[in-house]
Amino acid sequence: MRKKQSVTLYNILFPIWMLVWIPSPLWLLLIPLNFIIDYLVLYKSLPADVERSKHFPGSVPRKAFCNTYAWKICAAGFAADFIGSLFLFAAFMITSSHKPDSLQAISHGLGLNPFENAAAFLIVVVAILLAAYCIYRFNRYILKRAGLPERQSKTSALWLAVVTAPYLFLLPSEILYRGW
Repeated sequence: MRKKQSVTLYNILFPIWMLVWIPSPLWLLLIPLNFIIDYLVLYKSLPADVERSKHFPGSVPRKAFCNTYAWKICAAGFAADFIGSLFLFAAFMITSSHKPDSLQAISHGLGLNPFENAAAFLIVVVAILLAAYCIYRFNRYILKRAGLPERQSKTSALWLAVVTAPYLFLLPSEILYRGW
């Protein structure tokens, strides 16, 4: 009779930025919360009556404009967060696959606490800036296609990029694992 093999998983601690990749019940909270934040930032960054360009004549009430385009902006934000987390994942894999202690320290900082290592902190900041840039570019494209004038699309996209950048990438994951 053949003996049953068991599988043991060691060190299955995920950095917080990896949660973007894993479908979980947490998404039931994150998606509506992200939508509300994007909606409010878009709403506040637009004038009361949204003037559209010559290709889309006339003005639209700000609320109607936000109701139509906020979901696209929310989806673009998730795509940008995914790009930022992909950058972090690549940096984590590169640093964790090398033996020197300096790279292991960076890997540990990327995975658990970016404030423990200056290089890890800088990599996380670059990932946040990359995601913010993607948010800006994606939203500017969406807003221009919606008919906003160039100046207004730049202003609203910039507000969305600054306010909704994934600052949670800086949150130390080790907070979740204390006591385990």
